[in-house]
Amino acid sequence: MIKPLRKAVLPVAGMGTRFLPATKAMPKEMLPIVDKPLIQYAIDEARAAGIEEFCLVTARGKDNLIDYFDVAYELEDTLRQRGKTEALKALESSSVAAGSLVAVRQQNPLGLGHAIWCARNFIGDDPFAILLPDDLVRSEKSCLAQLADVYHQTGGNVVAVDEVPPEQTHRYGILDVDTDGEGAGDDRLVKVKGLVEKPLPEDAPSNLSIIGRYVLTADILEPLSHLRRGVGGEVQLTDAMAKLIGRQPFHGLRYEGTRYDCGNKVGFLEAQIAMALDRPDLQEAVREFLPRYA
Repeated sequence: MIKPLRKAVLPVAGMGTRFLPATKAMPKEMLPIVDKPLIQYAIDEARAAGIEEFCLVTARGKDNLIDYFDVAYELEDTLRQRGKTEALKALESSSVAAGSLVAVRQQNPLGLGHAIWCARNFIGDDPFAILLPDDLVRSEKSCLAQLADVYHQTGGNVVAVDEVPPEQTHRYGILDVDTDGEGAGDDRLVKVKGLVEKPLPEDAPSNLSIIGRYVLTADILEPLSHLRRGVGGEVQLTDAMAKLIGRQPFHGLRYEGTRYDCGNKVGFLEAQIAMALDRPDLQEAVREFLPRYA
């Protein structure tokens, strides 16, 4: 029987050095795209996939990520007294049900695999999603909801994948693909027979890269528990996922949507424009000023 998918882990312990000095005193996941921080987009995407419980894997100095989802009594009371109903409504998405969000510390920066291992008590024996807030996905249907649909049909593990130029394979986890169209009868699916972390172009088995969206079973915790270091001296999630191939279903999904890599400045700026153009209250003004900078 396929267990329901109700949990998500969000690794948010990174230092955000590419956005210094802005991230000197503010987590990069709190950087806003228009008027919502990156962490909010990730939580909203997870909720749209039916996720009910969240675990933030944080680090020292990032407590305001937790504060963001807390109740701001003074602010809300002031807005209420002043009749600022629209501002109060804007705060609604930053609220979470009591007890539905927990945080654990990743004391040492040992990579994504180590961050997931830090959330082992939250995960327990349940399947769970992973969302990397740096990856903002603009789509008609939540990217994670698309993965969840596949998971509920096939069970096992599902990762979101993009096709990347061959010269960029050294930046990503790359799939070694068995066949396309496997599993749920969807031609966007690929059956995975292997994973390679950041291979050189000449060593890459394909150009299908994993982006920051995963649905995994709790079985991933066993290979992660050995804390073996991989590429870059870090505990690589890709290495642990490779151990599950052949033992349970493992698929990649060419999701429908557009990914913006908000971990770099150009992707972050592109996301600002794209999301602003999606907003009825902003799109006309944005279209008006954009030609001045072409």
